[in-house]
Amino acid sequence: MEPETGPEGPALGAAANEPTLQPSAPEAGSDLQAELQAARGKAAENYDLYVRARADLDNARRRAQEDIAKTQKYAIESFAEALVPVADSLERALESNGTDPEKLREGVQITLRQLLAAFERARLTEINPAGEKFDPHRHQAISTVSVAPGEGGPPPNHVVAVLQKGWMIADRVLRPALVTVTRGT
Repeated sequence: MEPETGPEGPALGAAANEPTLQPSAPEAGSDLQAELQAARGKAAENYDLYVRARADLDNARRRAQEDIAKTQKYAIESFAEALVPVADSLERALESNGTDPEKLREGVQITLRQLLAAFERARLTEINPAGEKFDPHRHQAISTVSVAPGEGGPPPNHVVAVLQKGWMIADRVLRPALVTVTRGT
């Protein structure tokens, strides 16, 4: 047989003659085993915390997505609730057998007030710019009219007629007002 070389070979024998500062083999083994067990326990604890945190994150993400979906699905619920009475009033007007045009007109006016109140609750406001300076962000010019400077009419670039009212939701234009605008000569 050949002599062993390596950690258990002659070098180990030579080192055995020197005094060692390390604990004896049984003590070192048990300390290392204890450290290994402690490290494994800590690793298992950290992995458990990681799995729980990941599950919490996934649950929060799922709940947020469900909330967004519900919000999108039912966003106009309050607006729809405000419009239902308007539809009821219109149906009653169509079902009426009365031939009195004044009562029909009064009913239509009440229905219009209900509709405008519903719009107001939904922050839907009309754009009626008669006499105002033309604003291309809120108005759409359909035509222009010439006004001579000395005629006492509206100044150039002002709205003289509103062909169709515009509408805004909060601060955003839903539909621009269709207008006729003056131009200078």
